[in-house]
Amino acid sequence: MLLIFTHKVTNRLTYTAKQIFERILGVEIGFTTKVEDFIKHNGPKMTYSKQPLQNEFFIRSNDLLFEQGINDLDIKVADWDDIPCFFSAGDKSTVPFDIFSASFFLLSRYEEYLPHVKDSVGRFPVKESIAYQNNFLELPVVDLWAYKLFKALKERFPELENKENGYRFTSIINVTTSHAYALRGPSRTIGGLLLDLGNFKFRNVWERISVVLGIKKDPYDKFLELVEIHKRFPIETMFFFQFAKHSAHDKNISTNNNKFRYLIKSVADYSAVSLSTSFVSSLDKNVLKEEKKQLGNLINRPINYARLRYNKVNVPATYRNLVETEFTDDFSMGYTHEIGFRAGTCTPFYFYDINTEVRQPIKIHPFAMHDYALLKFKKKEEVFEKMDNLYRMVKQVKGEFVLVFSNELLGGKQQWDWMELYQAMLKRYYV
Repeated sequence: MLLIFTHKVTNRLTYTAKQIFERILGVEIGFTTKVEDFIKHNGPKMTYSKQPLQNEFFIRSNDLLFEQGINDLDIKVADWDDIPCFFSAGDKSTVPFDIFSASFFLLSRYEEYLPHVKDSVGRFPVKESIAYQNNFLELPVVDLWAYKLFKALKERFPELENKENGYRFTSIINVTTSHAYALRGPSRTIGGLLLDLGNFKFRNVWERISVVLGIKKDPYDKFLELVEIHKRFPIETMFFFQFAKHSAHDKNISTNNNKFRYLIKSVADYSAVSLSTSFVSSLDKNVLKEEKKQLGNLINRPINYARLRYNKVNVPATYRNLVETEFTDDFSMGYTHEIGFRAGTCTPFYFYDINTEVRQPIKIHPFAMHDYALLKFKKKEEVFEKMDNLYRMVKQVKGEFVLVFSNELLGGKQQWDWMELYQAMLKRYYV
């Protein structure tokens, strides 16, 4: 066991140290505020405080983990062996940065509590993030810092042992619109037809008529094909279905449509199925509870996992609502239109509520890419060059590589064959 001496054991310190040592590195830790217990300990040990006791392994602490609430922070990003880091710890510190405070800042989404202007659907804008502004959004810096710390500790304490995680790959299919034209009912079909005619989208008009008459299959209906693809790869795959009433932002098939209900049940026979929450339920906890209950009743299984509409995570309200409606895991932590790590990590972590200074019982699985972020690329080679770099980084730190694909793009007409691209990614990154 690694013993950590500190002048005060706080919830923030316990939360951060456990994430770094236990969940990322697989190292058992303990804390003490008693000098005599620290001196007596014969195993690996370190001090996290303002001053070292003697010449032990020492990290000079920033004030962040000993404060409460939100305060103005002066953050200056510098390099630690070519890896960006912040909260400089000074010359006496064995490690040049207080990586515990830096990790807490990113994991807690501290910057999202600070004043900012939200985007058009109410999200924290990527350009406001310290990671984007300092060009390290595509690096799982918390994991990289953890492994650099472990290497330094191992040099001082060769007997220090850890239980390594294994690299994990998770593919998510997000279904907020299961069908482009089918199963939509007469009024929505006629309305869509008139809209396409008014906008001179004659190709859409022909395709809609062909699907409604049964001449062609709906372009978004790739579900059986996806199930067959997933059978060929030993990967964890999840389908997140929206199961909500129609609204301005939620335009999926009616939850009363028997063919739609049968589709969800059929997919649930082969894969994990959970809830892609509606835009309305992100604002109304009672609606969220009802969506969860109805989907669970349909597939005869508890619904524990959630994905937020538009990845609209607003801290801390979003996670409080998910906890109160008894979700255990969330898969929304990322940016829809930018590749990278919103919380600076590729390892699942629990949400820390700064307003209450308590770790909440919901595990967050950060995703590295949502397929809409690939629309900016013109060539597949550019996509794979970018994704290969992410994959190597996640594999290096034995993290979880989570990719989100939407059935709209998988069935849509864009610059390339999305189903082919999806299969190529599975082959490339599942091991």
